[in-house]
Amino acid sequence: MMNGFGWGPGFGWIFMILFWGLVIMGVAAIARSVLEGRSWKTEPRERTALDILKERYARGEIDREEFEQKRHDLQP
Repeated sequence: MMNGFGWGPGFGWIFMILFWGLVIMGVAAIARSVLEGRSWKTEPRERTALDILKERYARGEIDREEFEQKRHDLQP
């Protein structure tokens, strides 16, 4: 009587490798999608000199005249 429909017992390892290869590729695909999902979150942008100037004006560290003069100096 033939075992394995004529393939014999020697080819079982090929199917085991294919099975585990598919499992590993599936886990890698899931991990990649999770990690890429995290990279979509926006990171805080760097503050520019104008942003700092606006914060200083909002805190009352500089008056309107000084703010306008420095803003004019910073803008091209």
